[in-house]
Amino acid sequence: MEKRINIKNRRARFDYEFLDTYVAGIVLSGTEIKSIRQGKASITESFCEFNEQGELFVINMQVELYSHGSHYNHQPKASRKLLLQKQELKKLEKAVKTSGNTIIPTNLFINERGLAKMKIALARGKKEYDKRETIKDRDSKRQLDRVKKAYNN
Repeated sequence: MEKRINIKNRRARFDYEFLDTYVAGIVLSGTEIKSIRQGKASITESFCEFNEQGELFVINMQVELYSHGSHYNHQPKASRKLLLQKQELKKLEKAVKTSGNTIIPTNLFINERGLAKMKIALARGKKEYDKRETIKDRDSKRQLDRVKKAYNN
């Protein structure tokens, strides 16, 4: 019985407009992957940024301490390196530097081989009126579904 790990950043779709998505690997230590496999991680406040060498890191990702870890346990909010191909990294770095976009983690999951992967998105921040429009669209869709359900019964 294998439990599927799928940790989402639900707030990201509301706050940002996604332009492009990528799946990246993460460099983790032993206790970090064990804690993620238990589902004890959060990516709600996290974001990605490049260092001086052009490597992509996820910042502010919360991975709780492993319960059976000794003094070799990891830091809960350490920066973790993301693994992408060189051309993808260059494309992302150019998009972030020139047009003021940002890179947001949207999903953290364990693939079929047992490796931790993170789905990241190149995103542009929404304005306040865009957020209000999103709420209005969601409410109208919900109301339409209620009318359809009442009509079919």
